[in-house]
Amino acid sequence: MDTTIERHTIAVLVDNEPGVLARVIGLFSGRGYNIESLTVAEVERDRGLSRITIVTSGTPMIIEQIKAQLSRLVPVHKVRDLTEEGPHIERELALVKVAGMGDKRIEALRIADIFKAVVLDATLSSFVFELTGTSDDLDRFIELMRQLGLVELSRTGAVAMSRGSEGL
Repeated sequence: MDTTIERHTIAVLVDNEPGVLARVIGLFSGRGYNIESLTVAEVERDRGLSRITIVTSGTPMIIEQIKAQLSRLVPVHKVRDLTEEGPHIERELALVKVAGMGDKRIEALRIADIFKAVVLDATLSSFVFELTGTSDDLDRFIELMRQLGLVELSRTGAVAMSRGSEGL
């Protein structure tokens, strides 16, 4: 039995109705599965559909159980394991507030430029940066900003899509 813990990104197409997200989350919490990241938004208003992107970790057996149990939920139309299917695009958005004066301020702007972060707000003593990229990119940027005066952080969680011509 394989006990290797793997990180998987799972896309789920569901009815956009009250209680669906609670049922999906309940499936995870009721069985002790961890959700590393969760995003949800309406994707087809005329058909009343939302897309949930879940990043979770577990052994291959646990990942298979998660997908099977998600597929059995009544409001779920489709479940796809983007990690298993192969190449996919995954992005996350972060808002990062950094306070600092003098050299730290200049260094924060220099690093933001390298990471292609956008300055959304600037005062004489702080900046709010917007950064989009992989979770690893965001982690590296945030770690550098911690050393310069990180004040506040907000992250969206991962959104993902398979490459190629097939859709969810």
